[in-house]
Amino acid sequence: MPARDTGLPQADAQFDFGRQRRRRALARIAARMRLEPSDVNVILPFEEVVAALGRRGERSLGLQTIPLDSIVGTVDRGREFDRAFRPTSGRVRLRWERIATAVRKGEAMPPIDVYRIGELHFVKDGHHRVSVAGALGHEVIEAWVTEIITELGADHAIRLADLPLKSHQRLFFERVPLPPDARKEIQLSDEWRYAALAEAVEAWGFRVIQSTGEAMSRAQVAEAWFHEEYKPVVEMLREAELIRRGTETESYMRVAQLRYLILRTHEWTDEVIERLRQELDHPSWEEDTMVRRLRKELR
Repeated sequence: MPARDTGLPQADAQFDFGRQRRRRALARIAARMRLEPSDVNVILPFEEVVAALGRRGERSLGLQTIPLDSIVGTVDRGREFDRAFRPTSGRVRLRWERIATAVRKGEAMPPIDVYRIGELHFVKDGHHRVSVAGALGHEVIEAWVTEIITELGADHAIRLADLPLKSHQRLFFERVPLPPDARKEIQLSDEWRYAALAEAVEAWGFRVIQSTGEAMSRAQVAEAWFHEEYKPVVEMLREAELIRRGTETESYMRVAQLRYLILRTHEWTDEVIERLRQELDHPSWEEDTMVRRLRKELR
């Protein structure tokens, strides 16, 4: 919807502010009705995102034109705006309307300052300008950009609730330094499983080193595990129709644990596959229940 223009800049700026506040209220109602996560409209905190993704360095990219919808976070600890930079309270009204009035009178807005992480931007200076630009229907804005280089990337779908998962994912890849292409295939929905998977990979590497008598670096263990254990097993699970729920990585972890509990082996044989199929097809199958039962049987 185009911004209202009555020829009275100050009055139109006041209307713009009220409209943005109403839009935020409607967005919250719509999110609740769609059963979306409660943090879907929460602005992302820069420091927490960087801590989760792992900072490696930074570089200045100079003055650029960036999309407004790529700006989803802030360096500021306050929460005066939501993720779409709609005002969350009336405290910013005076400054907001002053900027909006000036823009409506034809004055140019100075460039904002932002940090870039992946495809996202975080405002260092210029929150009100971003909000006004969005209210007036602008799609881009001029910005001084500093790129923050992180261990993990970030896309537009990331939310506040995703940060713990990202943090554990980053720690996993520090322990299991897989190549970039392989990293994309490791997907877990529970952050605590990353630690368990890292331990499993390290144990697998220890057994390989013991059997071959040759030393291996973490990177060599990670790549060997991915190509010699993970990929073949996932493919075998697909063919055996043992990927029942969750991600492929979660299915790998589930059956790898059961495989060891059932036969105390880390090998994959027809006997193991058939026993796993029987266990997973059991009418009362539940992962935690099965693990407890098998552990009891093996005592």
